[in-house]
Parts: sequence; C-alpha cells; structure tokens
Amino acid sequence: MKPNVMGRFLMAAALLAGAGVATAADNNDAAKFPSDAALIQGVRHAIVMYPRYSIFDDVNFQVENGAVRLNGVVTQPFKKSDIDKIVRNVAGANQVQDDIRVLPLSPNDERLRQRVARAIYADPSMTKYAIQAMKPIHVIVENGHVTLDGVVATGFDKQIAGTRAASAGMSFGPIVNNLQVENPAKKS
Repeated sequence: MKPNVMGRFLMAAALLAGAGVATAADNNDAAKFPSDAALIQGVRHAIVMYPRYSIFDDVNFQVENGAVRLNGVVTQPFKKSDIDKIVRNVAGANQVQDDIRVLPLSPNDERLRQRVARAIYADPSMTKYAIQAMKPIHVIVENGHVTLDGVVATGFDKQIAGTRAASAGMSFGPIVNNLQVENPAKKS
C-alpha cells in the first residue's frame, strides 16, 4: 500500500506544481501585455516626449486589443520612422500599423507654418497657450493649405486662432479650423 500512497502524493504534487507554473505564466502575460488603457497612456507619453515632435506635426493613434494604429502627419521622413520605432518599444504594443504621412518638403509651406504659428501664438489672448510646454494648437500646412488641429478651452479661442491664421496670408484657400473646444458654451 505504501507505493500507492506515494504515487498519489507525487501525482498531487505534480498537479499543484503545474497549476503554480500556469498561474505564474498568466501573471507574466498580464505584466507583459497591459490593458488598452495603459497602452494608450504609454503611447501618448512616448509620442509627446519625442523631442522633435512639434506644433507642425499632428500624430494620432487608436489602440484595440494591444494593436496600435498610428495616423496623422509629420514634417520630416525621419520623424515618421522615429515615432514608429518608439511606439513599437512601448510595453504591450504587440502590433503597430504606421499610417503616418510625411508632408511635402517645401520651403514655401515651412514659411507659411512659421507665419501662421507666430500670428496665433503672438496674439495677447492666446498667451495661455503660448506658454505651455506642449502647445495645444497644431499648424498643418500642405501645399499651401492650412489646417488647425488640437484643443482650445473655449469657442472664442477657436475663433481667434482661425482669424489669426487667416491674417497670416499666403494660404491657398480657406483655413480649415478643426480645433476641438474643451468647454463649449452651454445653449440656453
């Protein structure tokens, strides 16, 4: 009878050890693959901490089940590849689809970007945005066409930014004002 008891004891020990290994593997997978919410925070942090990301670039992303899809525009080809690399290194990003476009390399577009940004951020009522480390208004210029992206506090700030951008001149069409308003005015 002793061999039978010993066999049962060894079988029980093997099952418990197997369960412990499986639990440890599950815990390691959880640490390796964070939730989508944690991945969103990691990707956002990686992009905004990229030292060459500026108000003339506008990169957005979506996260679903650990897969990251990058989209938007940048002003230089090296920025596209750098952002792709840093996002691939974010913990939990198991797949990255890079749909970032590189804007045409044009001296005229570069001059227009500078003029529009200066017109917006030099306005006294826009000082609260100009002093921020990560300026919230992005100036996107493609072949002379200006688009404003980002977030402002009020609808009035959105109007000021659009008006100041239009006053910079040299645009080949109307200014597209895609600024989002944090605190929209409540309708009575």
